[in-house]
Amino acid sequence: MNCELLATCSALGYLEGDIYHKEPDCLESVKDLIRYLRHEDETRDVRQQLGAAQILQSDLLPILTQHRQDKALFDAVIRLMVNLTQPALLCFGSVPKEPSFRHHFLQVLAYLQAYKEAFASEKAFGVLSETLYELLQLGWEERQEEDNLLIERILLLVRNILHIPADLDQEKRIDDDASVHDQLLWAIHLSGLDDLLLFLASSPTEQQWSLHVLEVISLMFRDQNPEQLAGVGQGRSAQERSTDVAELEVLRQREMAEKKTRALQRGNRHSRFGGSYIVQGLKSIGERDLIFHKGLHNFRNYSSDLGKQPRRVPKRRQAARDLSVQRRSALNVRLFLRDFCSEFLENCYNRLMGLVKDNLLREKAQQHDETYYMWALAFFMAFNRAASFQPGLVSETLSVRTFHFIEQNLTNYYEMMLTDRKEAASWARRMHLALKAYQELLATVNEMDMSPDEAVRESGRIIKNNIFYVMEYRELFLALFRKFDERYQPRSFLIDLVETTHLFLKMLERFCRNRGNLVVQNKRKKRKKKKKPVASGNVPCSSGELEALWPSLAAQLQCCAQDPELSLDSMVPFDAASEVPVEEQRAEAMVRIQDCLLAGQAPQALTLLRSAREVWPEGDVFGSQDISLEEEIQLLKQIFCAPLPRQQGPEEGGAEEEEEEEEEEEEELQVVQVSEKEFNFLDYLKRFASSTVIRAYVLLLRSYRQNSAHTNHCIVKMLHRLARDLKMEALLFQLSLFCLFNRLLSDPAAGTYKELVTFAKYILGKFFALAAVNQKAYVELLFWKNTSVVREMTEGYGSLDGGSSHKPPVWSPEEEAQLQELYLAHKDVEGQDVIDTILAHLNTVPRTRKQVIHHLVRLGLADSVKDFQRKGTHIVLWTEDQELELQRLFEEFQDSDDVLGHIMKNITAKRSRARIVDKLLALGLVAERRELYKKRRKKLAPSGLPNGEESLKDTCQDDLEEEENLSEEESEENEEKEEGSEAEQMPQGSTDLSTENLGQSLHQEGFSAPLLWLQNCLIQVADDREEDGCSQAVPLVPLTEENEEAMENRQFQQLLRKLGVRPPASGQETFWRIPAKLSPARLRRVAASLSQSEEEEKLQQGPDPKVPGEQVPEEEHQKEHRAQALRALQLARGKKAGLVSPAEAGTAGGKEQRKVAPKKRQLLDSDEEQEEDESRSKAPELGAPGIQKKKRFQIEDEDESD
Repeated sequence: MNCELLATCSALGYLEGDIYHKEPDCLESVKDLIRYLRHEDETRDVRQQLGAAQILQSDLLPILTQHRQDKALFDAVIRLMVNLTQPALLCFGSVPKEPSFRHHFLQVLAYLQAYKEAFASEKAFGVLSETLYELLQLGWEERQEEDNLLIERILLLVRNILHIPADLDQEKRIDDDASVHDQLLWAIHLSGLDDLLLFLASSPTEQQWSLHVLEVISLMFRDQNPEQLAGVGQGRSAQERSTDVAELEVLRQREMAEKKTRALQRGNRHSRFGGSYIVQGLKSIGERDLIFHKGLHNFRNYSSDLGKQPRRVPKRRQAARDLSVQRRSALNVRLFLRDFCSEFLENCYNRLMGLVKDNLLREKAQQHDETYYMWALAFFMAFNRAASFQPGLVSETLSVRTFHFIEQNLTNYYEMMLTDRKEAASWARRMHLALKAYQELLATVNEMDMSPDEAVRESGRIIKNNIFYVMEYRELFLALFRKFDERYQPRSFLIDLVETTHLFLKMLERFCRNRGNLVVQNKRKKRKKKKKPVASGNVPCSSGELEALWPSLAAQLQCCAQDPELSLDSMVPFDAASEVPVEEQRAEAMVRIQDCLLAGQAPQALTLLRSAREVWPEGDVFGSQDISLEEEIQLLKQIFCAPLPRQQGPEEGGAEEEEEEEEEEEEELQVVQVSEKEFNFLDYLKRFASSTVIRAYVLLLRSYRQNSAHTNHCIVKMLHRLARDLKMEALLFQLSLFCLFNRLLSDPAAGTYKELVTFAKYILGKFFALAAVNQKAYVELLFWKNTSVVREMTEGYGSLDGGSSHKPPVWSPEEEAQLQELYLAHKDVEGQDVIDTILAHLNTVPRTRKQVIHHLVRLGLADSVKDFQRKGTHIVLWTEDQELELQRLFEEFQDSDDVLGHIMKNITAKRSRARIVDKLLALGLVAERRELYKKRRKKLAPSGLPNGEESLKDTCQDDLEEEENLSEEESEENEEKEEGSEAEQMPQGSTDLSTENLGQSLHQEGFSAPLLWLQNCLIQVADDREEDGCSQAVPLVPLTEENEEAMENRQFQQLLRKLGVRPPASGQETFWRIPAKLSPARLRRVAASLSQSEEEEKLQQGPDPKVPGEQVPEEEHQKEHRAQALRALQLARGKKAGLVSPAEAGTAGGKEQRKVAPKKRQLLDSDEEQEEDESRSKAPELGAPGIQKKKRFQIEDEDESD
């Protein structure tokens, strides 16, 4: 022992006879021991040394019992005891696998078992009980925080002592004998601590100790069987006596069979005179018959495996062992526990279980505390059912909500067992507890059906109706059987699963039989592909047809416009269930109005227009609030004739839909469809007709000698349901099961298993009857079968193919000849896919690519299916040259609208979009996938359209682009499949135009200083990258409060995105960053565009506002001069940034002078500008009544390329 630790222990005191004399430094020594335990190493050396010195037995317990008047010392001793007795699993985290640590673990466990034996005295628990009683006598206003801590520590100490597992090898106790745990329980009873536990469980003022009390009670009844406990003191029932007689009869029959076998054996004088025999028909290693060197009476036990070394099963494949042990305690202990259970059920169960359930749902409990709740539910409901069934005593847990809670936890444990493989055994034990609770709930509901009280029977019927209706409760047992793994789930779990399934099926069958028809819930997962938004600029009809249709629509509108019954509530202009916000659904609303007009539904179109005006009043997109009837009809005409962009649904699959799904990655959504259907019990039973379920039953049937009679009955009943009720006897035609039948029929005690023997003879008779017709049945014995194989065995092979509509058509000799000729003619042609060529020239029944490939392999023209894989779909490795080529192509096309599309067109080694995107991310050329999305830009309005139509189209296009961007962020694959869907592309300068637009808007809002700071940052980064020659992402750190507010502004962030600045990664970064991919030239160009917008705004604010009396030619003349000034400013700024050469500037100047016709102009509008312009003139534009917009014309820069 450590010297300091030894000195500390010596300073505690000494025991003289039965009296313990404490030292003056006893309290400080106890605190030092607590401090040493707090700083022990991972081998728990301090704990081991204190256990070896027996400090708890020789010092701490005497101090506890003799010096309880010293309150400070008593509290410190209780703290030290709680620390010393904590479970070994808690000290080490789990059972160590390393031998050295496992030795330390077992050593600590041995000391804990010694502590448990030392505590098995009435004196120690008497002191704890008296102290707890005194503390509970205090009212809440008198009780201090130290008192509550002491109550909790006493409960924890009792919990730790009861939690210590028994050492069965050392105790060697038989049933009805008092083990250490029984002695501990008896000491608790004599000290009166059990009454205090009942008080804590029933008192409304002590709710905070509910989980502690439930944990202590569960550990008290750890080894008990509730059915046996309920029958204590009532004498043995007739069923128990008959069971014992049957077990004795089995043992007697086996003993008599062994005696008979020994009597028939010959007496051998010497082992050399036993004789040698030749076994005809049984070959040895060579071609000769086997020679048997023992007596004939031993030949029955002959096996080819005799003398061989048994094959060692790896530890990871060994079956799980049962850790729970049930035993009969001493009679006085069982009587005390029975009375405790009765009092607990009558006074505490409903209240305590309600409190614990509430703590679990509110997450006030610790992790995995729900296991104590499920244990208590299973134990006390079983005790109530076996003692004197009273549903009112367990009404708190007898509800559909409890079924749902148990099913949820059972499913969670089942999923965690499949995913968390390291802790699979622990999750399997928790799943077993949940299954026991579920089994007891079903048994209690089944018992309610036999109650003489009509109200109880009606309550049970309601619960069963709810359980059988929900699909999850019916599918639970199928899932547990299919994922049963004997490596993690012990045999006891399989027994409970088989018995629970038997009970559930029996209840369900009886419920269906008593009712004519049962309607249940049905859920199906339907897969549907995501819709791809495709912009189409064409209206369904030509302009001439639309003009012809309009007069009739105008007449309808005139008639119904004044209709007082036209209600705004009749149609909602937006989709409330859509993921797209309501503010962004204006474009869809306008498309719906146009669809109503095209369908001739003028009243609906007018109603929809007025409803949309109420929802989206900003900007007067759907007209102003005081719009007249004529203006309203004119607005509808513009919507009717405008080429609005639409969304197209998914394309319908063609003949080769299966092949396209295999070759292209398509994102699919699973939608759960809930419906109702009439329940058929036989259809539900067919779900159990699978090899995985039958294997689990056969595995349990192998141990029929150890199984109880009820377990064997449950196994035979399920197998009989599958064989007889479903007429699928062939499901059980399996060699391992037949070997089990052979062992059963040759068992001397076979008469005891009459049900098993009868079923075995029935199955064997069916097999030999089928084997007389189908000789292949003997070969089928080697395999587990499904329902389709069973049908083929009984009805004939190929019977399923005859009724199948999915069988591919047979190849005729002419088709095979044509296929061979086409393959030989085109297999060596480069630059084309041979299979596509064959499919194009094959003049036969329509074939798929897959069918052609497989038939080529079958004809021997190709070696493998892999020879016809399409190029570029499975290339994974990238060479160094290919990476350099990809980097070069990215730098070449990174400023284009469709970076990924241009790379795919020009790359040498063709690859899928996903492979290229992953490689770009791996090389660090892009930071996230959205940077590779195709850029959506506003299209220039055609000059022939009226101004009102231009406004409508721009508004719709703008909203639709926002919806498309949202869908792009949700799914990359949908974005990839829209390649080439746009009919037109915007010119290079449109990005600069939108940037200038945002910059001017921000200048107007007072963000001039942050814009100047941003421009300086961009120029500084460009200079640094030119000097260093290398680039990395640079964060934008706002140091002033004004810049910080700007960085949080949504419009300023939109500008940053337009400029290519990357937002911070979630959870890892704080500031926006200038990406490393932006070159110095591009940074300067972006900075120049910011200055451009500032100076343009100054120029635009220079001229006086438009006066109503001015003439139109003078206004156009002023705009022309303003455009020339802007042009000169752009060239000057570009020359200053070094982006425009003097020659280019001269050329541009020449073009400016030679210009005769005005430049193309783009109409830019925004909601902010419309709000600012509301105070100005509200006179509607010609041809666009009710829509007022401020217009700003900017000159398109044709020479400067982005």
